[in-house]
Amino acid sequence: MNQQASIITDANSTPVIAPTIKNSSSNNIHAPSPSWFKYVFAVVVLASLTYIGVQLTFDLSQVPPLSLFSFIMLGMALVIALGFEFVNGFHDTANAVATVIYTNAMPAPVAVMWSGFFNFLGVLTASGAVAYGIIALLPVELILHVDSGAGFAMVFALLIAAIIWNLGTWFFGIPASSSHTMIGSIIGVGIMNQLLHSATDGVSGVDMGQVLKVAKALFFSPLIGFGLAAAAFLLLKLVMKKRQKELFVAPEGNKPPSFLVRVLLICTCTGVSFAHGSNDGQKGMGLIMLILIGIVPLAYSLNKTMDPAQVQSFAALSEKTAHILVADQPNMPELQARDVLTKFIQTHQYNQQVMPAVASLSNHLGEAVASYGSMSKVPEKATVNLRNDMYLSNASLKELDKGNHLAQLSAEQKATVDDYRQNIDKATQYIPTWVKVAVALALGLGTMVGWKRIVVTVGERIGKTHLTYGQGMSAELVAMGTIIAADKFGLPVSTTHVLNSAVAGTMTANKSGLQWATVKSILMAWVLTLPCAMVLSASLFWVFLQFV
Repeated sequence: MNQQASIITDANSTPVIAPTIKNSSSNNIHAPSPSWFKYVFAVVVLASLTYIGVQLTFDLSQVPPLSLFSFIMLGMALVIALGFEFVNGFHDTANAVATVIYTNAMPAPVAVMWSGFFNFLGVLTASGAVAYGIIALLPVELILHVDSGAGFAMVFALLIAAIIWNLGTWFFGIPASSSHTMIGSIIGVGIMNQLLHSATDGVSGVDMGQVLKVAKALFFSPLIGFGLAAAAFLLLKLVMKKRQKELFVAPEGNKPPSFLVRVLLICTCTGVSFAHGSNDGQKGMGLIMLILIGIVPLAYSLNKTMDPAQVQSFAALSEKTAHILVADQPNMPELQARDVLTKFIQTHQYNQQVMPAVASLSNHLGEAVASYGSMSKVPEKATVNLRNDMYLSNASLKELDKGNHLAQLSAEQKATVDDYRQNIDKATQYIPTWVKVAVALALGLGTMVGWKRIVVTVGERIGKTHLTYGQGMSAELVAMGTIIAADKFGLPVSTTHVLNSAVAGTMTANKSGLQWATVKSILMAWVLTLPCAMVLSASLFWVFLQFV
């Protein structure tokens, strides 16, 4: 097989030689787009933008008019947040289509459109668990005061830092992780926030317990992808002995695989695209919700779609939880309870005031919600405090449970507390459909615009031989399963690292050999992404604070 050398750079910007596999099947990369594509593309974009505009206008019409400054800030923040998802689209989503393109299962333009569409669907059906898991990494005082100058500085800093790093790695064709980038940006903001206020009380950095949980998912998912893909490939070879020539040889020219193999490859590509949208799309959703809560709290702080029966159920559970935690009538003042719980979440240090504070705040929430009767009737001045009290109550109960301070509760009492926390999630952890559509559109557009650089790296520069049908199926199947499992547990994982490691696993299992120049570049990006994103976001946060 002929090869030609391609110059790429490693994570230190040092030029290295990574041979690109020369095979006529790679012509699929340059296949022209169908003539009807631009019309479908225009209709989808126009319809989505119209829906987003109508829904956003309706939401804003239900609240007092925004000042010109607030309106400009909202527009800038949404553009930057969606810009991150756009870059994520052509940086990460391209991994999903590499296998179907290099096995000729689909023409490249059709594969990209197909992937973009299922990314769109994945985002629309996302649960929101990952979105609010990302938010939980941020310093508690910045979450509670996201409408402040420091809150806006935080959101802008971590989004712009993530975009800069993603664009840089994409330019050099290095499949770095948007998940790693976002987590690094959040940690950088948290650390800078702590350094700037180290001499004062009441300021936290980041929730290291949550960071470690996310870091484990990001670290182990590529190893799982490598091992499971290798095992899946070997199992496939064992089971399909009679179809060796059909499944385990490189495609010839632009010849597509058999019907059954083609269907399997398209199904796994579809699954990865859908799972990527469902998991990665939520990172942007969480940050957009922070922006909306900060600028238009009356419209987005609380879930206005909860019906009166759900609201009354929440009120009853709040009061029950208060009396489960403290048998006597809770009487700690609200301001004191908030201060106690804020410090508890920041320091993770339990004291005798914490339980009465949670009980007092829960009791207050029950009384307040019952008096309003509906989330839509909560007045503007009370909205932010009510949401913050819900956040403090939920986060404190989570910390108490983690520290085994609720072990004395009976199974029935524990179930009541869990129901109360789930009701808080319903009231606060919701995402309007138009936000999902906006993120889905940004991801889909990004996929269609800048996919080629990363696809070439995955398809030609990881293994020394051309990707076979069996390798493509095994890698995509494992990547799809890993991402879907992570989404169910609310864990952000990297589509890039899972799929790239899965492709490497199949190459290793097949004894095809790896192109170590590319592997080293990917590993260096893996290692450097977190610290580089941390430095970028911390620096930008400090700069932005000088203006607010």
